[in-house]
Amino acid sequence: MPALAVAESGNGKDFPAKLTGQVLVCSIIAAFGGLMFGYDIGISGGVTSMDDFLLSFFPSVYEKKHRAKQNNYCKYDNPYLQLFTSSLYLAAIVASFFASLFCRKFGRKPTMQAASVFFLVGAILNCVAQNLGMLIAGRLLLGAGVGFGNQAVPLFISEIAPPKYRGGLNICFQLLITIGILVANLINYGTSNLHPYGWRVSLGGAAVPAIFLLLGSCIIVETPASLIERGKEEEGLYTLKKIRGVQNVDKEYEEICQATELAKLIKHPYRSLLKKNNRPQLICGTIIHFFQQFTGINIVMFYAPVLFQTMGFGSNASLLSAVITGVVNVISTLVAIAFVDKFGRKILLVQAAIQMIITQCAIGVILKLDLKDTNTMSDTMAKVVVTLVVIFVAGFAWSWGPICWLISSEIYPLETRNAGYFFAVSMNMLCTFIIAQAFLSMLCHMRWGIFFFFAGWLVISCTFAAVMLPETKGIPIDEMIDRAWKKHWFWKTYFKNDDNGCTRCQEMGLGAKTEQKLAE
Repeated sequence: MPALAVAESGNGKDFPAKLTGQVLVCSIIAAFGGLMFGYDIGISGGVTSMDDFLLSFFPSVYEKKHRAKQNNYCKYDNPYLQLFTSSLYLAAIVASFFASLFCRKFGRKPTMQAASVFFLVGAILNCVAQNLGMLIAGRLLLGAGVGFGNQAVPLFISEIAPPKYRGGLNICFQLLITIGILVANLINYGTSNLHPYGWRVSLGGAAVPAIFLLLGSCIIVETPASLIERGKEEEGLYTLKKIRGVQNVDKEYEEICQATELAKLIKHPYRSLLKKNNRPQLICGTIIHFFQQFTGINIVMFYAPVLFQTMGFGSNASLLSAVITGVVNVISTLVAIAFVDKFGRKILLVQAAIQMIITQCAIGVILKLDLKDTNTMSDTMAKVVVTLVVIFVAGFAWSWGPICWLISSEIYPLETRNAGYFFAVSMNMLCTFIIAQAFLSMLCHMRWGIFFFFAGWLVISCTFAAVMLPETKGIPIDEMIDRAWKKHWFWKTYFKNDDNGCTRCQEMGLGAKTEQKLAE
């Protein structure tokens, strides 16, 4: 029997809703956009450590890797090898802008379908690549898929989920990312011994989640907010009743309609984001994705096999270690699903940041003492480093990994939601590109110091989460301004305190005529 949730708004309204099977199925199918993203994150690091792949596309890296006296930290330092990983995220930045426009005009569902098509074609091109140009072209198409998917999926889940369960359901997106990483690591472990085309199987496997999302997206519903925003009021009301599992949805429907009327009056949502009352959401929703990437997580997720080989693990052992971190990643994300709507967003972010700071510093100290330029670490110390990496990944997986996507999808009002979320996705992809493109060179030049570099950013991230982020747990999306931002010690100064008339209109500077139009 579905659980009944009642979300209380800031104006005393009650939004009754059940956690229906429709919402669960739609959330899981949509979250396969995260599986596509995660699969690519996990697959690239394993493939770049395979000798057959390196011989086909990066023979100079292959030679350095097997050179007897090669510097441990510089085996994989090659700009083109880094471009193989990072090109996807550069394409995703551009794609996410067009996805934000596409999402608003055509809806969340068609945007996810477009993502799956891009990803499917990119996976096929990577699988049959004969030269570096084909390989990079496939990565760019995969990037377009990531840009469209990451733009649409979290918004879709946040808009169909009851407020009481929004956090846990939205983290299904991150859960599927972690499962995608784990599946990729398992496939890499299996295909590493399939000579000479194991890497083609690994890269081509990305087509499977793309096909599932393409077919699954044909049976899911569109979100009521998107339907109403595009003038399909009756269909929006019907869908709202369907996903809530109750008939008395008039109050929630009315609030969505009011938000839609405001959204229609905003002709330039990107310009509107720069207004004073929208700056808190823009700043927080964007900068947390900068902090997420500068936790250093992708030095583990992208390059785990490379990193473990640097420490002296053999090829198979390094891939197996990556599998272990992948398992921990999935399990820890389940922790986030269980507790994010119980304890809230901020406490998980702060706790995990402290945990990750400690592990990063410990790894840096061990590498400084035990891994020189040409030696191999002792088995004991190598296992300690793997254990620390596992603890680091666990902290990220129940905090900064899923919660940043969740916060960015729930803090914006409808009129700037797509535009605001574009900045979040773009910041995430830009920082991911920077880390992916620079890490191997940073590892070569900074050596063990790279872990202290990321630990320093974690200190800043922890402080920001504790001091500057408002708590958004359990608050209906269209009540965020009144119940979160206006109550924050700092951000409340960005909002007027005049409660007469249409407060949102006054905050947005739309004037008395708009108030009258909305009243009518």
